[in-house]
Amino acid sequence: MPRKVRDSNLETRTARARLKNAVKPYFRLIEPGLHLGYRKLTSGPGTWIARRYGGHGKYRVENLKTPDGRLVFADDFSDADGDRVLTFGQAQEAIKATRPSAAGVIPTVADVLDEYLRFLEGDGRSASAIADARNRAEVFIRPKLGAIEIPALTTKELRKWRDDLARSAPRVRTRPGEKQKYREVTGEDDRRARQASANRTWTVLRAALNLAYREDEGILSDKAWRAVKPFRGVDRARQRYLSIEESKRLINASDPTLRSLVQAALVTGARYGQLAQLRVSDFDPDAGMIGTKTRKGDGSYRYYGIVLSEEGVQFFRALTAGRPHDALVMPGPTGLSGGDGRTRTTQEWSKNDQVRPLELACERARITPGVGMNTLRHTWASHSVMRGVPLMIVAKNMGHTDTRMVEKHYGHLAPSYIADAIRAGAPRFDIHPNNVTALA
Repeated sequence: MPRKVRDSNLETRTARARLKNAVKPYFRLIEPGLHLGYRKLTSGPGTWIARRYGGHGKYRVENLKTPDGRLVFADDFSDADGDRVLTFGQAQEAIKATRPSAAGVIPTVADVLDEYLRFLEGDGRSASAIADARNRAEVFIRPKLGAIEIPALTTKELRKWRDDLARSAPRVRTRPGEKQKYREVTGEDDRRARQASANRTWTVLRAALNLAYREDEGILSDKAWRAVKPFRGVDRARQRYLSIEESKRLINASDPTLRSLVQAALVTGARYGQLAQLRVSDFDPDAGMIGTKTRKGDGSYRYYGIVLSEEGVQFFRALTAGRPHDALVMPGPTGLSGGDGRTRTTQEWSKNDQVRPLELACERARITPGVGMNTLRHTWASHSVMRGVPLMIVAKNMGHTDTRMVEKHYGHLAPSYIADAIRAGAPRFDIHPNNVTALA
């Protein structure tokens, strides 16, 4: 006789009496594609429920009945009779005896990932968000968890996957066809960055599982993944920014094509993608501003202006003087082949084009560890705050709608600004100290 499944919450009437009344049944996996459920009623005995997977993410849920169509109850108050009143073990035998001959397929992690990616596309998410989710799913989730059936997922297994991912070496850009290359993890900042990356990948997997749990009646519990929490404190404010002296060394060490990009980042605090797309017409020398855009959460863009210092105005005047309005302010590397097979003389900086040139510049400038374009953005913001520029002004110039992000990353650099603001703006009550002094 096949071994019966045990369940401490369902197999005795005493245990079932402790359960809360609920519309959704309490289910237990009996075998692949087959669950036995117990619905606790407000009065009278509970009923047994059969739940079978029919493929394509769909389940069929129905009350367990006798051959003549009468409802089957649990032995909550009456002794089991093997017909209309069944124990937990007898209910298992009954649903197995009535199961369809063609067994369904249990959804796997790979199945819910596929469904989640289709949901993102249908929900109108941005192309970059969909690409990031797909890349994380293909590289980090499917190879380890893709074949696991959802009912078999455990908290322990998910937590181990997350921890292993955080301990793994970061991938670096590798030519197609070559063996994947990795970068060594050194120092606390690298470890924090790996945990932050693991959190982002975990967010993709958790969102896929939650979507399946909400929309697929066959997935009856989210307990396994609900208990796995992201790493805490790994998105804290970054301390890394260049000193003025380091910034000058980096400018001097950059090749001519990269140098303009580095200088532009340091005088604007703009993102790499924004700088790469700048056209001559985006610079307004009279207002001393450049116009740019930032992507919003719904995939659309919000346009705003970056106010330049006098140094920044002179820098952009020199770059744009006498050039066509539609020309790129800072063309990218030359000599690369375009889609038409012809060699381009100018091009827009593309994703990751700046990585290797910036690494070489950091080596020549003796900046260790090396920095990326985002650090140059931090450098502009950090020095602006330390020189007394109000946090709201810094936030607006960086494209933020409020000061929360700036306070998080740079607020610790502006204690004097807070003190000065309090002393200048706090209310005064015309309070005069008296002449009473304490006795020695």
